[in-house]
Amino acid sequence: MAQNNSTLNDKKVLIFGGSSGLGLATARAAASEGATLTIVSGNPGRIKEALKQLPKNAIGQTVDLREEGNIRQFFIEAGDFDHIVYTAGENLTLHTIGETDIDPARSFFNLRFWGAFATVKYGAPHVNPGGSINLTGGIASARPGKGWAVASSICGMIEGFTRSMAIELAPIRVNCVVPGVIRTNLWDSMSQTDREQLFTSVGNSLPVRRIGEAEDIAQTYCYLMKQAFCTGQCLVVDGGAVLV
Repeated sequence: MAQNNSTLNDKKVLIFGGSSGLGLATARAAASEGATLTIVSGNPGRIKEALKQLPKNAIGQTVDLREEGNIRQFFIEAGDFDHIVYTAGENLTLHTIGETDIDPARSFFNLRFWGAFATVKYGAPHVNPGGSINLTGGIASARPGKGWAVASSICGMIEGFTRSMAIELAPIRVNCVVPGVIRTNLWDSMSQTDREQLFTSVGNSLPVRRIGEAEDIAQTYCYLMKQAFCTGQCLVVDGGAVLV
């Protein structure tokens, strides 16, 4: 008989990158379904503000996710969880390969890929039976544009990592959410005018005729946490962007 994990009520959910964007939206969505939350971020100010939007029993922890030792120490002290969600990321800057300075480009992998890698490495032993690990990719792997070499590479690595961990860590379920362009703070490196033009242009081009919102993606993380017969999958939620 399969365990009943089709609810988040009273489940312990740990969200890396949970102080803003996709992570905070997922924290709010999981809380609305009765989950007990711990959000982790490298920005204590954002954590403080995020906790104002969450139930009083939610916990915030400041951890520099670029450093393996910090992640290892966090799990030593944090105890066990039912579900782990990794959404941490910083603003990416887009450059053609000829314009890319490789040493600075390496730093983007530290948070988005190696931070996720270390979270799985040290977090997997703390996942309760029936639990899950949920990572974050992006459609840049399947539909890269000019200047997306670094972002596309990171997304592709996450997808391969997801599938390999689903086998290696079984029966822990390991899945990945693959968003399209979503209205979050990760685009804040652009000017407001350029950002709104991007959102309008992308939204108008999609079959659903709108840009994605963080809440759209949050529903997907919650689904994967509850879907006990799904592992090793990279679930695309992009408004149909890969089709057009």
